[in-house]
Amino acid sequence: MFHSGVAEPGLTEIIVDSRGHRCPVPTLRLRRACEAAPAGATLCLVTDDPLARIDAPHYASQAGFELIGIDSEGSLIRIKVRKPMPK
Repeated sequence: MFHSGVAEPGLTEIIVDSRGHRCPVPTLRLRRACEAAPAGATLCLVTDDPLARIDAPHYASQAGFELIGIDSEGSLIRIKVRKPMPK
């Protein structure tokens, strides 16, 4: 269900699995993955920490990433962000 794939033609989707970890670990893992990701990549944070619904979007906004969406399935929360392309 949660797997690495292609977000858009030619662009990568990176899964950041932080299930079982609590704040601030999920957002720190997302930050580390964002720093290493290529421009235009979509990153999907998978977590079961409810505070990530607040922390991860705040980080994305501060870092200049696009928040694509937040959804949940049971206790799992999926937060997708996109790293901007260089101008």
